[in-house]
Amino acid sequence: MVKKESRIMKILFFVSTLAAGGKERRLTELMKSLNLNQDINFELVVMSREIHYKEVLDMDIHIHYLIRKTKKDISSFQQFYRICKDFRPDIVHCWDSMTAVYSIITCKLLKIKLINGMVVDTPVQQNILNKYWFRARLTFPFSNIIIGNSNAGLAAYNAPIKKSICIYNGMDMARFHNLEAPSLVRKEIFGEASSSFFIAGMVAAFEDRKDYKTLIKAAITLIERSDNLRFILIGDGSKFNEVKKSVPPLLLNKIIFLGRRSNVETIINVFNVGILLTNAKVHGEGISNSLIEYMALGKPVIATKGGGTNEVVLDNQNGYLIDPNNEKQLIERIEEFIKQNKLLDEFGKKSRQIVLEKFNLNIMANHYVLTYKKLLKKEAHQ
Repeated sequence: MVKKESRIMKILFFVSTLAAGGKERRLTELMKSLNLNQDINFELVVMSREIHYKEVLDMDIHIHYLIRKTKKDISSFQQFYRICKDFRPDIVHCWDSMTAVYSIITCKLLKIKLINGMVVDTPVQQNILNKYWFRARLTFPFSNIIIGNSNAGLAAYNAPIKKSICIYNGMDMARFHNLEAPSLVRKEIFGEASSSFFIAGMVAAFEDRKDYKTLIKAAITLIERSDNLRFILIGDGSKFNEVKKSVPPLLLNKIIFLGRRSNVETIINVFNVGILLTNAKVHGEGISNSLIEYMALGKPVIATKGGGTNEVVLDNQNGYLIDPNNEKQLIERIEEFIKQNKLLDEFGKKSRQIVLEKFNLNIMANHYVLTYKKLLKKEAHQ
């Protein structure tokens, strides 16, 4: 009896940019995993030439650069149509709201299944004045499946329950192996006396959606109380200079601004506690890769409660959830960790356990592949 060969599944990933960011990291990790799967053939369409994750360039995959000349450049729709007609994917998997808009016409015309992956946050403004909410209302009816990285996000976007699925971010634990010794990293950043410092750090974009204002105010107060406390801030963005100027010049050797870094894992490894503060007035988190990175390295965490963060941080188990813009609570929680080494160890172990059980790359990749297969199997039976 001749064994029937399995059919190769063809996926076209479509993303606006591969600059440093949460969904960009998630797509990169997924492609790295799928690149090892002989039953899946995929190509990538990206609407920017900026690729922060150099692993993408090392995968030897076909990358289409779809660059708009202007925001109203309709030729981009035609270009995407031609890409799809040539590649003939079974599924277009878009990763943000703009690529979802670009996908719906082509997928309808060519009868390609569309997976909409735009749900990566929990919108505060739930009306058409929010462009992402508007695009959701426009694209959800034409999407076969809507994937969010948090249940809170899917609920906030009012995604149709019958075609929605939550797939959590997956972290490649190999990223955290063979890191530079923490003692050397501490010495490089702070100098000779670094071994005695308690280090709190935050990895996040310097944009309105993050609450650096509360962090800086708390940091200044805490450093005035203890000379053995240091803060490391990693990231870049439109508010970087404004935030840095809010720190007294004499404290810039204790509140360190490292900007964007490619070796973020190495630096997180010297943190005693990882922090993620959100400006809840304008933004609701999905699932933050920063939080998962802290936890993968066995760090306890402090984060603003709300949105998908509540699905990552188990209050008083692997860290603390604090109220938005609450400087007093942040100070109290950091001081608790400073006073109790046992708490650091207990919460840190719980953090790593949660990542291994819930935010593992293999689990994420398997969920995506199963979702693709179910969608195509459903199509075959229709």
